[in-house]
Amino acid sequence: MSDTTLSATNPAEENAQMTFWDHLEAFRWVLVRAVGILFAAFIGCFIAMPTLFSKVIMAPTTSNFILYQWLSGIAGDGVWLPDFSQPFNAQIISINLASQFMTHITTSICLALMLIFPYLITELWIFIRPALYENEKRSVMALLLFGIPMFYIGCTVGYFIVFPFTFRFLAMYELSADVPNMISLNSYIDNFMMMIFVMGIVFELPFVTWILSRLGLVTRTFLRQYRRHAVAVLLLLAAIITPTGDPFTLMVVFLPLYLLFEMGILLARDPEPDPDDSDSDPDNPNGGGFDTTYTPAPKNRIPQPRADYSNFSNFGPDGPPADPDPSTIPLHQQYYTPGQPLPPDPNQPPQ
Repeated sequence: MSDTTLSATNPAEENAQMTFWDHLEAFRWVLVRAVGILFAAFIGCFIAMPTLFSKVIMAPTTSNFILYQWLSGIAGDGVWLPDFSQPFNAQIISINLASQFMTHITTSICLALMLIFPYLITELWIFIRPALYENEKRSVMALLLFGIPMFYIGCTVGYFIVFPFTFRFLAMYELSADVPNMISLNSYIDNFMMMIFVMGIVFELPFVTWILSRLGLVTRTFLRQYRRHAVAVLLLLAAIITPTGDPFTLMVVFLPLYLLFEMGILLARDPEPDPDDSDSDPDNPNGGGFDTTYTPAPKNRIPQPRADYSNFSNFGPDGPPADPDPSTIPLHQQYYTPGQPLPPDPNQPPQ
């Protein structure tokens, strides 16, 4: 086999001429390009942030938000179902001197990271691709094409559904009429970013299930068997994500999680049978290979005769006596057990 063929089949040989410092240098340039693109995206987001902050980030604080307008005809009791018919306008205040400036910076960085996330994954993929086999490259590409859109879908669900429901419930909740709700800017931004990114990560559940299935840690049969336990865990996770207390908001978050779990079951797979264990033996229900079925011995079978090793005086200079030759023993004595009376000879008349 030529060297070209070897290098095509073994990716480790493709980088055999690269030293550790060469790999480190290549990774350094990956970081340089990633930081440069992140800085450029940060500058653009920092310039556009005042407009984005007013029209996008602060949108869930008023009744003009698209979800509130769509549900404005629902007049709930506030316990089992939120009341969307009432006007809503939450006041966000800044209680620290540098709060608005730091919020401007942090939100710009987070938005820039979200925008260039596919580029960062692409740079990382270009760096590790030479070390992978062809089948591994196809698997990773499928994961990237599936995982990145699911992350953005999760962030979208978090912005349009999860956070507005949670924020409106908590902003209108009153323990006492004497205690008005004054929501700080830091608290609002922290919850806003946390819920959006958490939903983006949660929507990677089918992706994680697929990886665990490929590693052999979970199977489709296992997930189906413990579906009821998974439902309880997903309900607990939905309650943690939306600490509102009303069943409507809880179910709004739980249903996407459950659909993601069912999608993970579809992507998971059961272990394939061993090709060496093929059905070459039709009489063996376990397939080919070794026959693991237990066949009990006949009940009327008596062990073959063995030499009597209990009496050491019978040992000669060459060691213990050899087992008797079955051909020299009468047929009725071939199933003789030492220490037991000889069975009767069937050719002799009974005594």
